[in-house]
Amino acid sequence: MASNLISIGVTAIITLNIFLAIVLIFLERRDASSTWAWLMVLFFIPVVGFLLYLMLGRQLRKKHLFRWEGRSRIGIDNLIDYQIDAIEDGTFEFRLEDTHAVKDMIYLQLRNNHAVLTQDNALTIFNDGEKKFSALLDDLEHAKDHIHIQYYIFRLDGLGSRIYDVLIRKAKQGVKVRLLFDDMGSRGLRKRHFKELINLGGEVEAFFPSIMPLLNPRLNYRNHRKIVVIDGRVGYIGGFNVGDEYLGLDRKFGYWRDTHLRMEGSALHPLQTRFILDWNQASRDQDIEYSDRYFPAIPLKGSVGLQIVSSGPDSEWEQIKNGYLKLITMAKKYIYIQSPYFIPDASFMDSLRIACLSGIDVRIMIPNKPDHMFVYWATYSYVGNLIKAGAKVYIYENGFLHTKMIVVDDEASTVGTANIDVRSFKLNFEVNAFIYDRETSHQLAELFEQDMLLSTELTWELYEERTRLIKMKESFSRLLSPIL
Repeated sequence: MASNLISIGVTAIITLNIFLAIVLIFLERRDASSTWAWLMVLFFIPVVGFLLYLMLGRQLRKKHLFRWEGRSRIGIDNLIDYQIDAIEDGTFEFRLEDTHAVKDMIYLQLRNNHAVLTQDNALTIFNDGEKKFSALLDDLEHAKDHIHIQYYIFRLDGLGSRIYDVLIRKAKQGVKVRLLFDDMGSRGLRKRHFKELINLGGEVEAFFPSIMPLLNPRLNYRNHRKIVVIDGRVGYIGGFNVGDEYLGLDRKFGYWRDTHLRMEGSALHPLQTRFILDWNQASRDQDIEYSDRYFPAIPLKGSVGLQIVSSGPDSEWEQIKNGYLKLITMAKKYIYIQSPYFIPDASFMDSLRIACLSGIDVRIMIPNKPDHMFVYWATYSYVGNLIKAGAKVYIYENGFLHTKMIVVDDEASTVGTANIDVRSFKLNFEVNAFIYDRETSHQLAELFEQDMLLSTELTWELYEERTRLIKMKESFSRLLSPIL
């Protein structure tokens, strides 16, 4: 009897694995590397592999994930159509020389992401947590109508409590406060922790919350965006989350090096739209309806051209990655890249390798310590391949490098939430500002060069001296990278 039960169990497991393999190969449109990785997991660790697939491997249903009828009310759709048509027939008014120089890039993001070009923005760059959050707290204190705040990680520690106190104070003054956090990124945080804010009329939502503790079928699809919009007039976008470690108060990481942007100008309209789309997806009964208060007329603030570009598993195209690739192919002099994770796909690696072999100055900066071990060793492996092609790789030694930034030729740049890895390209919901301004791009390049003084160059000779154990870690991490 026992042997029959075992036989039935084994048969069931084999049948289930075969079924999942058929689903992976014929029904789910995955790239070959990801498919092979999951097939190996299913067949080498049958039961555990099945559970892992349920938690991490299922593709996201994309139909109607983000909808908001207000897009037509604010005229974004009409503006997108106008900008596309005008660029195609050569009648578009590039008011800035810097935007005209990259019109192909602008057209790409219009077609690929419906990312409106705005040309009247003012930017402030922050590369230090204390300065960024000091400015943010000050802007929050001056809010008069609404505060929309969204972070992947929001901790109610020292920094988080300071922000929360301001939100409560503003809610008491009649300011409408909405707070959105990612359920996985902000592990342990629940809506009940914001009871006082909610009682004052504030609203709090979690993105893709767990069905029950430790069970989340959308575990692999996280909202990694960091967005703040205040009164529809001031916005923030970049790499900093909310927590004491981002002020350099965590002994494990030490000083936290990141990049964040404060924005004023018409770019606030697409940034506000992005927040509303995310909010309405997460909200069950507190959807934001269109109102002029969220999209006020904004007087001329500056002369920086930029596009707000978002991507995620809900879209057919990898919009931010495509933007990164376009920046790389535009380069004629140099490419500066900063990312805590560097696990590019084949197209990204080929683009950088071609740039290196074409004589372009390619420089990549990564941290000297991991926050995820497998990701770190995979990163080490990929940069090694580029060193061989002629790239210069720098290991940041002054703490933890969390910046997601690319600068090309002092002409164009991007700052945002998307890392150079498969997760950011395909699985996470991300948002970046693509900036077409020589002065801003030059400032970002200077920050990179200042960081070089605090870094160690990883030469080919040093890379070749790594131990056999490190080589094994690299190989194993690269093998797992498609499903990390």
